[in-house]
Amino acid sequence: MAAVSRVDLTDHFLIAMPSMADPYFSRTLTFICEHNEQGALGLVVNRPIDMTLAALFERLNLDTHARGLADTPVYFGGPVQTDRGFVLHAPVGEWSSTLQVHRRLGLTTSRDILEAVARGAGPGRMLLTLGYSGWAAGQLEHELAQNAWLTVAAQDSIIFDVPAEERLPTAMELLGVSYATLADGAGHA
Repeated sequence: MAAVSRVDLTDHFLIAMPSMADPYFSRTLTFICEHNEQGALGLVVNRPIDMTLAALFERLNLDTHARGLADTPVYFGGPVQTDRGFVLHAPVGEWSSTLQVHRRLGLTTSRDILEAVARGAGPGRMLLTLGYSGWAAGQLEHELAQNAWLTVAAQDSIIFDVPAEERLPTAMELLGVSYATLADGAGHA
């Protein structure tokens, strides 16, 4: 029996095409943390919300002693479980509930990582979202076939080092395409 070939977009970016009408994903850059036969899980990494880490910690009754993190933005990770925090971080470390994306990057949902961050003992690099983006089995593949997304291998530096508003165009540059040019040319024969 021949093996079925399947695309695995774990550790890739999804770049929303300019024609994306869904308001949750219009003009987004989504990092895929896991993609397998059951579906896919990702985080939108370029949409900060009107909340800082300090405000989130206050809501969670966590005293923060970490300098420089108070003004760190929290991001909209996607429309699923928007009341729950998801921390994308490097290094992976050892937390209660972590999905290892690759050897140096993890996704943690347990409170212990937030407590460590508040104490100033968290991971060196992190992005915190409320909510995540999820696709059922075959759903992402269908959207790709409908040309809803462009894909490119992710670079951690885009997530952690590039300002939020520059992440989408920077990811597009990995494909050798300007987002502005793509948007201007979309829909023209």
